[in-house]
Amino acid sequence: MLTAGESHGRALVTIVEGMPAGLPLEAADIDRHLARRQQGHGRGARMAIERDRVEILAGVRHGQTLGSPVALLIENRDWANWQATMAVQGPSPADPAAARLLTRPRPGHADLAGGLKYGHKDLRNVLERASARETAARVAAGSVARRLLEELGIEIASRVVSIGQVKSGVEPPHAAEAGGDPPDPEAVAEAYRGLARAAEASPVRCADPDASRLMVAAIDAARRAGETLGGVFEVVAWGVPPGLGSHVQWDRRLDGRLAQAFMSIQAVKGVEIGLGFEAACRPGSRAHDEILLTTGEDARRGAFRLRRASNRAGGLEGGMTNGQPVVVRAALKPIATLVRPLESVDLATMTPARAGFERSDACAVPAAAVIGEAVLAWCLAEALLEKTGGDSLAETRRNLEGYLAQLEAYPR
Repeated sequence: MLTAGESHGRALVTIVEGMPAGLPLEAADIDRHLARRQQGHGRGARMAIERDRVEILAGVRHGQTLGSPVALLIENRDWANWQATMAVQGPSPADPAAARLLTRPRPGHADLAGGLKYGHKDLRNVLERASARETAARVAAGSVARRLLEELGIEIASRVVSIGQVKSGVEPPHAAEAGGDPPDPEAVAEAYRGLARAAEASPVRCADPDASRLMVAAIDAARRAGETLGGVFEVVAWGVPPGLGSHVQWDRRLDGRLAQAFMSIQAVKGVEIGLGFEAACRPGSRAHDEILLTTGEDARRGAFRLRRASNRAGGLEGGMTNGQPVVVRAALKPIATLVRPLESVDLATMTPARAGFERSDACAVPAAAVIGEAVLAWCLAEALLEKTGGDSLAETRRNLEGYLAQLEAYPR
């Protein structure tokens, strides 16, 4: 995946390479997730301007991928208001104000670090690419990857766990402590689908209705105070086969790759898988997932008779998926652009000044959850293709079915 484009530039461009041929793909498959990314209580005025729609420029013919690179374009409607500022040839000398120079870096943003790195005097050269607007391009790429996963029986959903000091009281299936019979995979899947439906119905993507109302109120209070709020979101994938990723080299471990990918989402400052930091507080007997053998009417053999009493590992052990749902949580800091800016320095005069202000969200946690879905989809699709190979969807499916049959016979 390669993306290009600036926040207020003409468009965002995405190139996806390595997608098998024969995958059914339409613009609507991508547009629905682009629309979900723009939703959520707390979003700013930019969302009232943009109506993100993708144009598939290459790599798809008659509704199916060709196996060649897929090229995607998302136009920025707001570019009409920024053409002079973002012009390739520069603003008119008669209108220097059109440049909208940014010389007062915002604490918490990429402004100053990027300016120092590249020697930019106008920090807009950093802001435009560092902006979270770039995530629209990643959601587009992740939506293509998600179509591949859907064809192979893998589902993904997200929910908001907390915003500010408000936390959801709804516990997902993977949070249940061990005890009794091991949970049935389909019952767990249906529980996740129920959580996903509840999250989609919430203005803040929270499956707990009471917490959802309190989150909305907290965001409104923060907006009135000129503040911004962060929070924690969770993304889950189920139907994931065991054995994706690798233990043999540090950079092939899937949990490490997931952590890097989630940390690359703008404003994310922490990532955990499964119990995460909570595991550090428990004794070993309550930190791992016991392996149980199903009995009774379950006539399946091999690995399919092996179940876990819990999912504290979040579906990953030793850098590989273990057949349990993959559970990733990420902490999003409050947006760095404040209506009441923090102290900074004007680099043009080298005098103390308030930080610059650009149009901003009061809270972007619900949107970040949707971005997290795209990131997880991308990483899982990449790892799955590493395992199965296949130049076409039919070949990939056949290879995966062969691998699952191998698991059925394991350990014979």
